[in-house]
Amino acid sequence: MTLIKTILTSLLLCLSLISFAQKDIPPQPDKQKAVYDSANMLSDSEEKALRQKLETYADTTSTQIVIVTLKSLEGEYIATFATEWAQQWGIGQDNKDNGAIIMVSQDDRKITIQNGYGLEEFLTDYNSKTIIDQIIQPAFKKGNFYQGLDEATTAMFQLLAGQFDAEALNQKSNKKKNILGYVIPIIVVIFFIILVMKRRRGGGDGKGGMRRGGPDLFDILILSSLGGSHHSGGFGSGSSGGSFGGGGFSGGFGGGGFGGGGAVGGW
Repeated sequence: MTLIKTILTSLLLCLSLISFAQKDIPPQPDKQKAVYDSANMLSDSEEKALRQKLETYADTTSTQIVIVTLKSLEGEYIATFATEWAQQWGIGQDNKDNGAIIMVSQDDRKITIQNGYGLEEFLTDYNSKTIIDQIIQPAFKKGNFYQGLDEATTAMFQLLAGQFDAEALNQKSNKKKNILGYVIPIIVVIFFIILVMKRRRGGGDGKGGMRRGGPDLFDILILSSLGGSHHSGGFGSGSSGGSFGGGGFSGGFGGGGFGGGGAVGGW
């Protein structure tokens, strides 16, 4: 009996510590908007431009896309935290599940895109991951936060209209990498061939003749350096999920459920 009490006490203590460690989600604001830049990653004009863009889109299509920037996740997993955030705020229409959230953590350098069930046909895990890796990440690495978010939301608009081809974007990116993978080794080969030719023209045995015998150490090193290989990597993807409530931003958030998962990346 004492052992059981000890175990239960330990479990309760662990649960209390976990609960204490959780980062609080702010209550739904009285006046909802499309951009919440608490990390101050955007200028006032940039935030206004994004907000107007997303709110106009929501009022036109009823699909709500919300951007949230945080200074730090404070130990939270960004996909789960974004899901819980959207769940509590109820982003989108409850009868259409047509909302999405883009969350950025500045200090953690993490990004996630989460969406409702009503958007899964177009805003799939693969498409969301492509937007993060091919659009947001390159811009963020250069410090162009507005550009990354602006182009990402435009891509989301195109996806939802059936006009964005994530596969083509990935193939274009991979093609550039493959071209570089071929060009660089060719340049290296040409460079070493020129070096070898110059060395053979200027070299000799001290009697005005050409070198005799097999290759020397310099030749071996050159030949061995041409035998390298090219390797390219990639990113994984997550799962999608969630549902929202609410209508256009003129009507505020309506309330709904979120399932978790989604695409995650960093810069």
